[in-house]
Formats: sequence, structure tokens, C-alpha cells
Amino acid sequence: MLRRPRRNRQSTAIRGLVRETVLATDHLVYPLFLIDGKNIRQEVPSLPGNFRLSIDEALIEIESCLSLGLTNFILFPAIAEEHKDKMATHSYHPNNFYLQAARQIKQRFPEACLISDVAMDPYSIDGHDGVVRAGKIQNNETLPILARMAVAQAEAGFDILGPSDMMDGRVGYMREALDQAGFTDTGIMSYTAKYASAFYGPFRDALDSAPRASEDIPKDKKTYQMDPANQREALIEAELDTQEGADFLMVKPALNYLDVIHLLKTNFELPIAAYHVSGECAMLTAACRNGWLVYEEAMPETLTSIHRAGADVIITYFAKDYARLKMSR
Repeated sequence: MLRRPRRNRQSTAIRGLVRETVLATDHLVYPLFLIDGKNIRQEVPSLPGNFRLSIDEALIEIESCLSLGLTNFILFPAIAEEHKDKMATHSYHPNNFYLQAARQIKQRFPEACLISDVAMDPYSIDGHDGVVRAGKIQNNETLPILARMAVAQAEAGFDILGPSDMMDGRVGYMREALDQAGFTDTGIMSYTAKYASAFYGPFRDALDSAPRASEDIPKDKKTYQMDPANQREALIEAELDTQEGADFLMVKPALNYLDVIHLLKTNFELPIAAYHVSGECAMLTAACRNGWLVYEEAMPETLTSIHRAGADVIITYFAKDYARLKMSR
């Protein structure tokens, strides 16, 4: 046998020499759930180890992450019911604590990269990402709301905006609004292939943002989020987002869509992001807490698989644990 692949596996040092995929903390984005108030740190029951944080607690959490070399954060707001309406007007209101939080974080930690969530559902009484009329999601009527939200977030200091709504044409509409407002340097990380997945449950628990189904409100988001059975359709979405000025293309979820991540990586030059969503993380956490898997082994293997598939950026609730693990080794 002239060829023995095992020669390159015989020691830790040699395995390191030939390792093809190396995941760095720089590739990770840590999601944080924000809530209005002070001294609030509420664990999300369906997503253990993750919390709803008031601004003061979020500042402490971010400082802790920065000490581990974790510099990238995506922020999501848990909005009180009294601030919700059908047109998501609180999303761009000056008193919106979400915008105030971004300002405080950037003032305190200018080195932190902040990514926003551009979508109506946290602010909508209907729980949908678009305006609901006559039982349907109104695409074109939603775009000006998203654009106004995007400009308000850019003014607050967000470095990158994350439109997660899946309305047609929203990237171009936002890009034009941002440029006209003078925010030409503010990036857009488009949720390009966001699937109508069953794995968003813990996230919706954290933000209380599930659709409020009724006779006049659709019960799910299948008319605008992608069908989990489709792959080629992601190429259409990615081409449109690229033409409209996106700076990143995202696939969400990650683990069940590794083929889609690879497809976009192969066909587009833009950086590919993947959202390792709440349900995917919750499953692994549950298995580890039951003793069926070893967290320190299964967690990095999972993240490496997403990176190996082609994701340049991974949004994951395991980001801080991975950074801590890397620093300890």
C-alpha cells in the first residue's frame, strides 16, 4: 500500500497541518434578545443559556464577549404589546428602546459590530413580517415601512442591517433609502433563503412574535418564506439580492440547509452567512443535558460543518461558548 491516508491522522500536530476547515471566533455572530427595563436577565425556557436582557445587562454581556474575542452581535427586540400595531410604527419611533440600545452599545463599545433585524413582526400586532390586509400579506405596502425602519437603525449606529422579512424587492428599496439618507457605508445582510421552517419555535418564544392567526390573519408565513423542499429557488433569491445591492447573502436555518449554503457559496462571490437557528441549537443542548452527547465535542463539530459547507459567517447561540472553548485551548 503506497497510499495510506492514516499517516496524516497519526498525531494532533499532523492533523492540524492538514486540517482543511478552521473555524475562528471572527466568523461567529452572537444573537442577543433585548427587552425594555433595567436589571432584567430572563432565561428563555425553550432555549436554555440564552436570556432576554435589558440594556444595562446587555452591556455587561457584550463586554464579557469582547474579552473572549467575540466582536459580532445581532440584536432582536422583545416589544411590549402596547407598542404593537398593524403598521409597526414603533419600529422607527425615537423612543424605541432597541434603537436606544444600539446607540449606547456603540458609544460604549465602538469596536463591536452590530447587526439589526429589519422586519415588522416584533412590532406588529398581527405577528407577520408584512402588512396584513384582507387576509393577505401586502408586499409593496410593506416596503416603505421596512425602509423607514432601516434608516432609523442606521441612524442609531447599526453597522449592518438584516432584512428578515422576505418581501420581494426589499433589499433594493432599503438600499436606495439608505443611500439617499447618507448611509452609503451601512451594509445589508439579506435573509436571502429564509425557509418556512419548523425550527424557529424558541426564537418566537423569546420575542413573542409568532403569527396571531385568525380568520383575517394567515396562520403561518408560507406565502413569503421559502418552501423547505426547494433548492433552485434560492438561486433566484440570491441573484435578485445581489442585483439589488446586498453585501451578504444568508441561508436560514443552517443545519438542515447545508446543501443550500454550499449552492450559494459555489455560485456567488458575496460572503455567505448562515443562521444556526434556535430550534437547531435547542435540540443539541437538550441532547447534551440528557447525557446523550458531549457538548464540548458536538457543539464545535456542528459549527465546523456549517463553515465547511461554505458559510463565511455563522449566527449561532453557541458563539460565546465556542469563543470560550477556543480561548481555553
